[in-house]
Amino acid sequence: MKYRQLGNSDLKVSEISLGSWLTYSGGVEQQKAEACIRKAFDVGINFIDTANVYGRGAAESLLGQVLQGIDRSSYVLATKVFFPMSETDRGLSAAQIYKQIDASLQRLRTDYVDLYQCHRYDEQTPLEETMDALTEVVRQGKARYIGFSEWSPAQIQAALNLPNVERFVSSQPQYSMLWRKPEAEVFPLCAANGIGQIVWSPLAQGVLTGKYRPGEAPPQDSRAANDKMNGFMQYLHSDRILSAVQNLKPIAQQLNLSMPQLALAWILRDKRVSSTIIGASRPEQVVDNAAASGVELSHETLQAIDRILEPALSYATA
Repeated sequence: MKYRQLGNSDLKVSEISLGSWLTYSGGVEQQKAEACIRKAFDVGINFIDTANVYGRGAAESLLGQVLQGIDRSSYVLATKVFFPMSETDRGLSAAQIYKQIDASLQRLRTDYVDLYQCHRYDEQTPLEETMDALTEVVRQGKARYIGFSEWSPAQIQAALNLPNVERFVSSQPQYSMLWRKPEAEVFPLCAANGIGQIVWSPLAQGVLTGKYRPGEAPPQDSRAANDKMNGFMQYLHSDRILSAVQNLKPIAQQLNLSMPQLALAWILRDKRVSSTIIGASRPEQVVDNAAASGVELSHETLQAIDRILEPALSYATA
């Protein structure tokens, strides 16, 4: 496993990190989830990403149990705040940030998180109030650094313009071979301001594994066949996209890579990416994905990937 600096922080994070969005919030039984987390440490993953809203606290609680007894300084722990935790608890007001960080720490059974992220932008709360509250959370020692997920360039710039507040060190956008939107503005703006990328859905909800074939029902043991985990996948299951992905298989085979390894190595080709978050329901998936760290793709390979996916890209990002 190789490691990269996370923005202007002093955090060194594994190129492959373990997420818990759909998997450890109820989609995967606890015994399997625990096995995946322990295997992640075995293969050198040191960065664990979660959020308070994943299973309304379930993912954080599971991590809190599994991480007990593991040296706290040996891993980087990140969580998020914004989405509703109840009918009245949501957003990025100062009151919510103070309430939710304490609740997250209690579930995670730790005194601090390394990274506290705004899960989305809160249009209902003044940005100054949000940034002041996040700054106070850092000054109290409850979080070491702060980040955001899926903010627009204008929102990012507005935060950068505020004086006397903590600076963001991380951005968490969706990014994959099939979803490249952040490359245009978010990546350059962040790179110019010491903000690293921690990208999510690098396998496009499993589509880039090649397991889904055009015209066929998804495998019964797949995420697409699981009603607890497939709510965000419909747009990816067009025949145009699935056919293009199938055409990547010869490239992976020629390089002696699995399809997930090819997709993850493609992301890690960009040094502005600090880490790419995987979701795993079986330990062997963790092992396979982790092996993408350090894989370098040639210019010719990258060009071939672009040629193959070109028919699908305009459809996927429309």
